Amino acid sequence: MSSTTNTSTNQTSTIGSIGTPSRRNTELALLVFAVAIPVFAYANVGLAINDKVPAGLLSYGLGLGLLAGVAHLAVRKFAPYADPLLLPLATLLNGLGLVVIWRLDQSKLLQTIKQAGTAAPRQLLYTAMGIALFIVVLIFLKDHRVLQRYTYISMVGALFLLLLPLVPGLGQNIYGAKIWISVAGFSIQPGEFAKIVLAIFFAGYLMVKRDALALASRRFMGLYLPRGRDLGPILVVWFMSILILVFETDLGTSLLFFGMFVIMLYVATERTSWIVFGLLMAAAGAVGVASFEPHVQQRVQAWLSPMNEYKLSQKGVVGHSEQAMQALWAFGSGGTLGTGLGQGHSDLIRFAANSDFILATFGEELGLAGIMAFLLLYGLIVERGVRTALAARDPFGKLLAIGLSGAFALQVFVVAGGVMGLIPLTGMTMPFVAYGGSSVIANWALIGILIRISDTARRPAPAPAANPDAEMTQVVRPS
Repeated sequence: MSSTTNTSTNQTSTIGSIGTPSRRNTELALLVFAVAIPVFAYANVGLAINDKVPAGLLSYGLGLGLLAGVAHLAVRKFAPYADPLLLPLATLLNGLGLVVIWRLDQSKLLQTIKQAGTAAPRQLLYTAMGIALFIVVLIFLKDHRVLQRYTYISMVGALFLLLLPLVPGLGQNIYGAKIWISVAGFSIQPGEFAKIVLAIFFAGYLMVKRDALALASRRFMGLYLPRGRDLGPILVVWFMSILILVFETDLGTSLLFFGMFVIMLYVATERTSWIVFGLLMAAAGAVGVASFEPHVQQRVQAWLSPMNEYKLSQKGVVGHSEQAMQALWAFGSGGTLGTGLGQGHSDLIRFAANSDFILATFGEELGLAGIMAFLLLYGLIVERGVRTALAARDPFGKLLAIGLSGAFALQVFVVAGGVMGLIPLTGMTMPFVAYGGSSVIANWALIGILIRISDTARRPAPAPAANPDAEMTQVVRPS
């Protein structure tokens, strides 16, 4: 009898250990391709510009491969059941961004106006810092549910980060927006980190208040209207986004924070009315601020009449759409298949060509097909984030995963829409590919949190403890 019991126990423990595959070998295989593709792209750019393979090809390939390998080992050690696609996708995007930044560094025009020349090595350093933070998240954040304890501390921290650019002597006004601070000679964008902290606050708050917010008082035109006293949270967040828009003249961050809250509110309550209210309030706030804020007015005017503004800038009058027009011409000259890596002229965009407008270089040199594949990579990251939210076993993890995924998706839409002329320019940067340390480091931290949540969601439940006396217990069924 004891041998039978031991056999049963061993079978149970074996089943518990192999119930869910870790998929780490799949991740490793994908990482090989995620490193190889940027290396080949780097060689292609060097051949197109200088007719020879770049001298730094080996060091670039080894550097990117080493960073990806260290990140993979960290995931294998500290998050063995995590999603196998998130790390390779982020590595591929980051690697392609490094290639295009180096391509723009070779532009004589950008070197003349001091907009390029040494950006690629700095971006590689920022990537190393981002992956280091990614590893720190995996090591010290052993359970994402711990973050729920810091719900209101996260709110205070997010407000602190958002207000930093308004501190005299610390904040910087660059291209009309006050979203940077200067520390030890480095420009930092606190809003990139604030989006993660705000997602933690929103997830913790909505998990507690979701039942009250889901209640409806009446129905109007097929929509359940929320109670008046429950409108407080969305009014507070709306007012915060308006303050950001007014005092920091940052349309992108304002849309990002308010949109993220509305998405999480809808997921928590399953009420379509919150989406409708959110869209109406966002539109009302944007129109209201645009009626008196000069910088926002200029962005909207440049969006509505870009050619007129461009003609004014050519006559010496201060215009606000020369970059936007150059970006649209870059997309147009790329056509369906593009001019080829290193063979475009997107450096004519000049200012912020390697940051805010880097998508135009991809559009010109890779064409419509390349842009669609490029956006598909972003879509896959969002899809894996949503899948992680669906698989999460706790409501806080679900809301946090959907909030981070929604913020990532909104940032991609806002940047791509602005560069392509779909919406007014916002001044935000494309995640992972645009030049800028704050964006790269913050987005690697975001991926780290998503990987932690997915590891917890996919980790098999522990096998039940064996009871040696189970076989000796006689179960009597009632007749």
